[in-house]
Amino acid sequence: MHVAIGLVVLVASAASLAALARRFGISEPLVLTLAGVVASYLPHVPEVHPDPEVILLGFLPPLLYTSAIRTSLVDFRANARTIALLSVGLVLFSTFAVAAVVWWLLPVPFALAVALGAVVAPTDAVAATGIARRIGMPRRIVTILEDESMFNDATALVTVRTAIAAAAGTVSVWKAGGDFLLAAGGGAAVGIVVAYLLAMLRRRITDPVLDTTLSFLAPFVAYLPAEGIEASGVIAVVTCGMVLGHGAPVWQSAASRIAERTNWRTIQFILESVVFLMIGLQMRAIIEGAWNSGLDHGTLIVAAVAVMLAAMLSRPLWVFPVALLSRKLGLSNADVPLSHPVVVSWAGMRGVVTLAAVLLLPDNPQLPVLKLLALVVVAGTLLLQGTSLPWVVRRLHVRGPSRAENALQKANLLQQATAAGLAELDKHITPDTPPGVVEQLRDRVTWKTNAAWERLGRSESELATPTAEYRRLRLEMLRAERETVLRVRDSGGADYEILQYVLSRLDLEESMIDRFDETEEERVEPLAAPAAADSCAHLESAPLVREPTEPDECKECIAEGYTWVHLRMCLSCGHIACCDSSVGNHATKHYAGTGHPVMRSVEPGEAWRWCYIDELLG
Repeated sequence: MHVAIGLVVLVASAASLAALARRFGISEPLVLTLAGVVASYLPHVPEVHPDPEVILLGFLPPLLYTSAIRTSLVDFRANARTIALLSVGLVLFSTFAVAAVVWWLLPVPFALAVALGAVVAPTDAVAATGIARRIGMPRRIVTILEDESMFNDATALVTVRTAIAAAAGTVSVWKAGGDFLLAAGGGAAVGIVVAYLLAMLRRRITDPVLDTTLSFLAPFVAYLPAEGIEASGVIAVVTCGMVLGHGAPVWQSAASRIAERTNWRTIQFILESVVFLMIGLQMRAIIEGAWNSGLDHGTLIVAAVAVMLAAMLSRPLWVFPVALLSRKLGLSNADVPLSHPVVVSWAGMRGVVTLAAVLLLPDNPQLPVLKLLALVVVAGTLLLQGTSLPWVVRRLHVRGPSRAENALQKANLLQQATAAGLAELDKHITPDTPPGVVEQLRDRVTWKTNAAWERLGRSESELATPTAEYRRLRLEMLRAERETVLRVRDSGGADYEILQYVLSRLDLEESMIDRFDETEEERVEPLAAPAAADSCAHLESAPLVREPTEPDECKECIAEGYTWVHLRMCLSCGHIACCDSSVGNHATKHYAGTGHPVMRSVEPGEAWRWCYIDELLG
C-alpha cells in the first residue's frame, strides 16, 4: 500500500509541476529537477533509489518509441551525416574528454572514468527540443537535436557496458569495436524486422483498441530481442518507431492513428515528468554519500565543476571544427549560417539516459562521487544551458518559421490535396450518382481549404471570416444539442448505450471543429512564400510586386453588395479582387475570364504569390 501511495504522489506531483511549467512557459525538465532537489530536503520525503532495470526497461523504450514515431524518416535521411557525427563522434569525444578530467582528478581506474564519461555524454531530447519548439528554432536544428538524442543513447550505453567490461579485464580493443558494430547493425536489423512484422498485423487490424494495444507492445517487442542477442535495444526501438511512424498513414486506420497519437503523448508526458522529478529527489542522498565518501571536499567540488565544464565545452569543441571542415570539403550546405552550429553546440542538456546509465556503474569506493558528478552534469546543463539557450537564440537572431508561415504552408498543401481529391471525385461519378451528393462533397472540401487560407490576412479580431462564424455558430448548436441529450439521460428516457453513442458523435464533431487561439494569427514579420517546390514558368515570369491599377478594394463586391474577406491582386494587370472564402470569389473568376495565371496577396504584411494553373506557391 505504501508503495502504491508513493507512486500516486510521485506521478501526481510530477504532472502538476510539469503542467505549471508549461502554463508559464518555463523549461519543464528544469522545474521538475529543481523541485525534486528541494523536496529531497523536506522531512518525511523518502529517499528514491530507482532500480536500473526499471529505468532501462520501463522508461527508456517507451520514451524513445514515442519520439521515434513522430520523427520524419525523410528529414533523418537528409541530415544523416550530421546526426551520425553528433550521435557517435561527439558522444565518443565527450566520453574521453570527461574521462581524462575524472582520471586526472580522482583515484579511479581509467576504464571507470570512461564509463562515467559515457554516462554524461548523451543529450536529452526532451530538454532540448522542448525549448527549441517553444522559442521557434529552425526545423532543421530541431530535427538534428531530436534525432541526435535518440541515437546517441545507443552509443553511450554501448560505451558504458564496454568500459565496465574493460574495468573487469574482459574486453579488448578489437572486441569493443566488434561489439559496437553488432550493437548498431544488429539493433537496426531487429528494429526493421519487428517493424515490418507489426505492420503486417496492423494491416489486418481495424479496431483502434487492438491497434493501440499492439502499439504499446512495440517498443518492448523491439528492445528485448535486440538485447537478447547483445545488440542495441535502443537502436532497435528507434528504428522500429521511425519505420512504423513513416508507414502509419498506409498501415493504420485514421481512428487508430488518432488514438495512438493521443495515448503516446500522454505516456510521454507522465514518464518524462516522473524521470526528471526522480533526478532531483536523488540529489540529497547522493550529495551526502559523496560528501562522506572520504574524498577531500575541495577535490570533490573541483571535480564536480571540472566534469560539468568538460561535458559542456566538449560539445562546441567538436561541433565547430566538424562544421567548418564539412563546409570546406563541400559536405554541408554552405547556405547554413554559422549561428546554427552555435545553437546546436549550446543545446547540450542531459537527462533521462544519464539517470539510467549512472545506475549501471559497478560498485567502487568512489561510486557515490561518480553518481554525484553525473547528477551535477544533468542539473548544471539544465540550469545553465537550459535557461540561457533562449537568450542565445534571440541574440543570434535564429528563428524558425512563424505561425503565419506555417499557416501558408498548410494552406498550400491542403490546396494540393483538395485538387487531387476533386479530380478523383470526377473520375468516380457515375450516371446514378445524385448531383446533390457531388455538390455536397465539393462544398465540404472547398470549405476545408478556404478555412486554411483564412488563417492568413487580417486576424479574426479585425474581421469575422466565414469559417470563424461557422465555428462560433456550430459550437453554440452543439452546446444546445448536448444539453438536450443530457436532459434525456437524466430523465431516463433512453438506453445508456444509445446515449453514449449520440454523445460520442457530438464530441467527435466538436473535436474536429477548427479551433485556434487568436494569438496564433499574430505576426510582426513580412509573410512571403517560399520558392516553388516544382518549376513554374508562370511564377518565374511574373513580377514580385506591381502597382495596383485600382483602389484597395474589390469593386465587384461593392457593385454586388457583398463583403469580402481577403484581397488578391492580379500580377498581370493589377486588378484587385476578393479571395475564394469571399462570397463573390472574384479573384478566381478574374483568372477564369482573363487567363492571367498569377495573383499576389495584398493583405497587410503578406507578399506570397499563387499560380492558378500549376497550383503552386512562389
